[in-house]
Amino acid sequence: MHSKTDSCRASGILLHITSLPGPYGIGTLGREAHAFLDFLYAAKQSYWQVLPVGPTGYGNSPYQSYSTFAGNPLLIDPECLVTDGLLSDADLSAFRAAFSGAAECFSLQKPARFRLLRQAFHRFNAQDAAFRAFCDTHAAWLDDYALFMAIKDAEADRPWQEWPTALRLHEPAALETFAVAHADDVAFYRFLQYLFAKQWQALKEAAHAKGIRIIGDLPIYVAEDSADTWSHPSLFALNSDRRAAYVGGCPPDAFTADGQRWGNPCYQWENHVRSGFSWWLHRLGRQFALFDAIRLDHFRGLESYWRIPANAETAREGAWAKAPGRDLFAAVRASLGDVPILAEDLGFLTPEVLAMREALGLPGMKVLQFAFTPDEDSLYLPHHITENSVIYTGTHDNDTVLGWLAKAPAAERDFAVRYMHLTEDEGYAWGCIRTVMTSVARLAVLPMQDVLELGAEARMNTPGTAEGNWTWRMRSGAATAALAERLAEWVRMTGRAADAGEGTVPMS
Repeated sequence: MHSKTDSCRASGILLHITSLPGPYGIGTLGREAHAFLDFLYAAKQSYWQVLPVGPTGYGNSPYQSYSTFAGNPLLIDPECLVTDGLLSDADLSAFRAAFSGAAECFSLQKPARFRLLRQAFHRFNAQDAAFRAFCDTHAAWLDDYALFMAIKDAEADRPWQEWPTALRLHEPAALETFAVAHADDVAFYRFLQYLFAKQWQALKEAAHAKGIRIIGDLPIYVAEDSADTWSHPSLFALNSDRRAAYVGGCPPDAFTADGQRWGNPCYQWENHVRSGFSWWLHRLGRQFALFDAIRLDHFRGLESYWRIPANAETAREGAWAKAPGRDLFAAVRASLGDVPILAEDLGFLTPEVLAMREALGLPGMKVLQFAFTPDEDSLYLPHHITENSVIYTGTHDNDTVLGWLAKAPAAERDFAVRYMHLTEDEGYAWGCIRTVMTSVARLAVLPMQDVLELGAEARMNTPGTAEGNWTWRMRSGAATAALAERLAEWVRMTGRAADAGEGTVPMS
């Protein structure tokens, strides 16, 4: 977590695993993921940034996960299971027919894919030495997670706060009784995590072989209905009925009159401090086992956070509360060392937040779309950006640059066109890419939608909306050799051909 003095520069692509093409409803960790690594290598990219990879719950959002430690079983590639001898070609054909490659398949994914994964499980030798070793190594989180998911199945997917009392209160005797009666179901969820870990590790090793590092994304909060809140209720701001007492969000601003109410329970920070931040250290240790670097979502919430009473309808009733961010990062440094963290420092930033980020030496995020407010000298304008930054054309929460320019107020659009010298011949999206790549920021990250020059139809997420998010998928064959060469040329011209394979992380 320190700032480097060298001039190492690099670039990367933002594309979530679910957005990869393929015949299985959403992208997976299989053939198309490895093909995308080939594209990144040809394009001379040093990083692949993804969204959170945990098991998705409400709204299919990667930021509402059943576990901060587990991987999403929906990302397990079925073709790899055929190679492993756990599925047949006939199994796969029947499964493929259910989707026909459509992007709107989230609602079908879990029941159809889990039936397929059950078939694989029934052919698996649960005494496999590698599987047993995996279960032993990860027991600290895996045992609770597997039980949590098995109980949810038995309770018709109801939130854990609605379970029978003994199970809701995590009473050991009740859990043991359930585990014995549902041993096969509990083992199934352990098996899914083993498959995810095996396929993820294969992808990570393939990336490293090409000099590519993977940037993960860590949501600041966990879901109220999660194995984390169920197994560690004292670490979260819960009422006596173990429902959220206070939830996180953001105060009202120029964009959202009511603010943002996320619904995730706030932390009971005094208990984290009392434990020496053991849960956070375990959590971050798990993330750095998966990823080479992480983007820490809502960094400012670790200095102070907007605490909203859970019974409030909007964020207006919230208030700022202090968080022990500096002490947390001191514990992280003592336990994990100078791990590479990117601070998502967008939104309302106080001098205290900026001072904490600077003291830690963490790079912040600069988003090009936020730069062109005509009546203010925005800190996001490229001439204000510092080296220790990560610059984006946009994020998963933004429109594509073409969508943004199409909808922006005329004054904002005209300012952007004049500042970046955008032309029809170059293409407005590639003019924005040029601006980002030529900036002084050490790391430039481009959403794949912008590289493909897509419009608003390719937007990944619209904050504050519950429908229509997380479904965009890249068209098969879109990542062409010509496109890779165009990116590679900009890498060469702007000195961003960093050798990430030697472990250099320009953001750290």
